[in-house]
Amino acid sequence: MTTNASASDPVAEPWLVAGLGNPGPQYAANRHNVGFMVADLLASRMSGSFKTHRARAQVLEGRLGPPGPLGRRVILAKPMSFMNVSGGPVTALRDFYKLPVERIVAVHDELDIDYGTLRLKRGGGDNGHNGLRSITKSLGPDYHRVRFGVGRPPGRMGVADYVLRDFSPAERKELDYFVDRAADAVESLILDGLERAQSTYNS
Repeated sequence: MTTNASASDPVAEPWLVAGLGNPGPQYAANRHNVGFMVADLLASRMSGSFKTHRARAQVLEGRLGPPGPLGRRVILAKPMSFMNVSGGPVTALRDFYKLPVERIVAVHDELDIDYGTLRLKRGGGDNGHNGLRSITKSLGPDYHRVRFGVGRPPGRMGVADYVLRDFSPAERKELDYFVDRAADAVESLILDGLERAQSTYNS
């Protein structure tokens, strides 16, 4: 397996993976909270549980990937601010762990991609996503993104109403599969590097 190694020690240098969403049970199944869903699945793969961090986030420190030297240290986070101020907790975690921006991954919903489709990239605009706008304002644009397609709202439904609604019954039939695939994409990005992950998941 190829690795995204640096000249220092790629195992010792952690990644910050921030799943974006809104805190509170009333938002848990919303389309806007798919980043939290992916983070929860990654936490189960890391065999750990989230703990409250002073950066206004739920955080889990552990490893992703195979055991031994090919595994990667990961700080998995769910910001406990609301989506449109996600930049505060993400920046506080960046500062606390002293991470370069290229080691930060945001997992988020994306309106302009069909439901369940993934797109991985580094940098770029926020495309109207308030969580990304907040992070970019604090960090600049050069972090990685795992974009989970939720599709456009039907008819004249407003964007806010659409993303703050639960996935439909038809969507929920495949949601677990798509969340699992998004978690795989995060692992591939960290273990294999962006280009190889894109070649596999940007389909």
